[in-house]
Amino acid sequence: MRAASRVDTVTERANEMSETNESPDPGFLADLKDAVSLRTVMLVVGVLLVQLAFVASYVGAFHHPTPHDVPVGVVAPPQQAAQLTQKLDAAAGHPLSPEVVPDRATAVRRITSTDLSGALIVDPASTTDELLVASGGGASLATALEQLATQVGAQQGRSVKVTDIVPLQSGDARGLSGFYLVIGWLVGGYLVASLLGVAKGSRPATPRRATIRLGATVPYALASGLGGALIVDQWLGAQTGHFWALWGLGTLLVLSSATVTMAFQVLFGTIGIGLTVLLFVVLGNPSAGGAYQSHLLPSLWRTVGGWIPNGAGTDAVRRIVYFDAHGVGSRLAVIVAYIVVGVVVTLGASVLRARAGLGRRAHAG
Repeated sequence: MRAASRVDTVTERANEMSETNESPDPGFLADLKDAVSLRTVMLVVGVLLVQLAFVASYVGAFHHPTPHDVPVGVVAPPQQAAQLTQKLDAAAGHPLSPEVVPDRATAVRRITSTDLSGALIVDPASTTDELLVASGGGASLATALEQLATQVGAQQGRSVKVTDIVPLQSGDARGLSGFYLVIGWLVGGYLVASLLGVAKGSRPATPRRATIRLGATVPYALASGLGGALIVDQWLGAQTGHFWALWGLGTLLVLSSATVTMAFQVLFGTIGIGLTVLLFVVLGNPSAGGAYQSHLLPSLWRTVGGWIPNGAGTDAVRRIVYFDAHGVGSRLAVIVAYIVVGVVVTLGASVLRARAGLGRRAHAG
């Protein structure tokens, strides 16, 4: 028995030495190539590019807020109004887009209907003029107008008193509640769409499954819109008095980001989630007009902001809460357009992929 055991041991050692001789160590580089595929490397590079784009977009948008073409009214005696308007219009960098307004009442009406961001009321019988602002339309923009009016007044030996005709609600410090509410809704939309994609494959195998996924986002959007409206209205008192309108807006915003995310996933697979982040986070958030309104942003962000649900939604919340929903229709149209495009692309691409799969199976058969 002992002799047989020794023979077995010797045989095992011989086999191990034989295997070692037959399979030499491939080396670190070979192991690295085997462990990290080219696809993985490309995904890591993609993440790096998204990260750098995030830094560039946020710093680029916020590092130097400067007024650009802010629409303001000028109320003054005819000759003085024309001279002041011309002077304001010729200012370096063109911070203002001034126009003569007949009287204070008209200026107030146009500010509350969002046609103007502010108005300068010149009092010829005094050395103190009045600046009308609407902090509900953006606290940073109202502050910028006050600074500009103070500079102009100082050059003429005049002072300025500020009247906020659309003040912020007591629970809406700096007017940022609506912006964060919109961001929360959009984040929820693309997270739930990403989860559905990761759970069952980013590209739906059939149009029926694509339809089911799209349908699953509807109750989620309704619940998300309801929850957001309850939080900012009933619970925190940050955006009060417009519960139903905010619920409806939130539902649309969630659907917009969810359907677009699904469309990207059907077209590009997992990479589609990265494209969603680029659109809604990297580009959409800094251009939304939250901390700094569109008239204070550089050209790129000022131009695209209103065409992305982030900016359209943020402006819609402000208009609903502070301006009796004046002009909100065009913002809703942008959001609905994203939903329609997202649904059409998701269903259309899934149909084409299903037909292509049938064609390949028929050819193979």
